[in-house]
Order: sequence, then structure tokens, then C-alpha cells
Amino acid sequence: MYLCDICPEALSGYLRYKNSMNHSQSRATLHRFRIIAILEGISYLVLLFIAMPLKYFADKPEYVKYVGWAHGVLFVLFGLILLQVWYVRRWPFLKVIIAFISSLLPFGTFILDKTLRREEEEVGY
Repeated sequence: MYLCDICPEALSGYLRYKNSMNHSQSRATLHRFRIIAILEGISYLVLLFIAMPLKYFADKPEYVKYVGWAHGVLFVLFGLILLQVWYVRRWPFLKVIIAFISSLLPFGTFILDKTLRREEEEVGY
């Protein structure tokens, strides 16, 4: 004899709770990914268009060191959270590849954010 045979209401309540946890985890993961993607995109643009010119034209290599370090941390976070989104949201592999490629292109994460915002609104964040 199982618990669900004795009290089916308990099982249905547990399943509702489990589904709501998955839904809220899915929303939070997607929101976290959007934030990291935007920050990673900003750091990439600062590195390319501010720090690199300062290094080569103003002889200030320290800006590349610090901005590059911050961008590297954000890029790794982007990759890790992308894997989490892939798992939690069950994204198709092609969508994951496109999201990763967007992180390699200047302004790519901002274009990606448009689709992420739409998906986040559908989830109901």
C-alpha cells in the first residue's frame, strides 16, 4: 500500500508544489541569464571600444587588464548559466549554440536579450 492510495489529495498537492517550484526555478534561471548576458555584453563593448584603444593609443595597458579580467569572469558565468538554462528550460541544442555565438559577437547579447525578454514574458516573470 502506498501513500497515494491512502491520501490522493496529498499526492496532488505535492505534485502542484513540485510543478510550481520548477516554474519559479525556470523563471529565475532565465532572468539571471538575461542579467549576466547584458553585463557580459557591456563588458565586451567596454573592452573592445574603450580599454583596447586606451592600451594602444594612450599607452594605458592597465585598463585592458582589469576590464579583461571582469569580462572573463562574466563570460565564464554566461557559459555556466547558459548550461543551467539549457537544462532547466530544456532549450534545443541549436538555441544554445546561437546563444553562445551571440556572446562572441559585439552587440550579440543585446540582440539575444530581445528574444530572452519575450520568452521571459511568456513565462510570466
